[in-house]
Amino acid sequence: MIKETKIFCAIDTSDLDQACALSRQIAPVTGGIKLGLEFFNAFGLHGVERVMKATPDVQLFMDMKYHDIPNTVAGAVRAICENFALAYLNVHAVGGRAMMEAAKDACGDKTKLLAVTLLTSLDDAAIEEIGYCSGLAQRVEQLAVLARDVGLDGVVCSAHEIALLRVACGNDFVLMVPGIRPKGAAKDDQKRVMSPKEALAVGATHLVIGRPITGAPDPAEAAANILAGL
Repeated sequence: MIKETKIFCAIDTSDLDQACALSRQIAPVTGGIKLGLEFFNAFGLHGVERVMKATPDVQLFMDMKYHDIPNTVAGAVRAICENFALAYLNVHAVGGRAMMEAAKDACGDKTKLLAVTLLTSLDDAAIEEIGYCSGLAQRVEQLAVLARDVGLDGVVCSAHEIALLRVACGNDFVLMVPGIRPKGAAKDDQKRVMSPKEALAVGATHLVIGRPITGAPDPAEAAANILAGL
């Protein structure tokens, strides 16, 4: 087992056998994997169980991004936490205080609950288009502070907000950072990106890295190379 899990590798695929194979290759290197909506919608609890059996010692981050009325989110959180020993689970901060409180109560103390601030695929123009006030960083800070005040363990944020949130929320607040791209890698659909070394240097707790690892000819080697560069 990796002593300190810095990278959660995103295993987002609609092929269950491939997901298990990738997890077996990558988990011994990174110590952490992430399963998201594409995976869960394709395979449900059975798929998560298969991956966990393939890599029993891995730290699992279930990237579910729950966002609904408090009772519904609480039920969803309780159901998945009763079935699996998760390292991390998340909800959307824009669901509000009551929803996050209900999720935290349902989560228990074995799983750390995070709040998604604003998706890393959004930029200033995109958030204004959907009705947010201008100032993406300020909106992220507002949501992160609310999540901290509710008692959540941390947030999912872009690398561009790490330094801001370290000041606003303190050093013990978990910052799970997607949109991480090694130098020279394609940005794909991410807008607010940063390299792994830069993100850790400014205060990220964990990095979420998917395609630069899973799309490599040798995923384990790609993960090891990224870790070596930290």
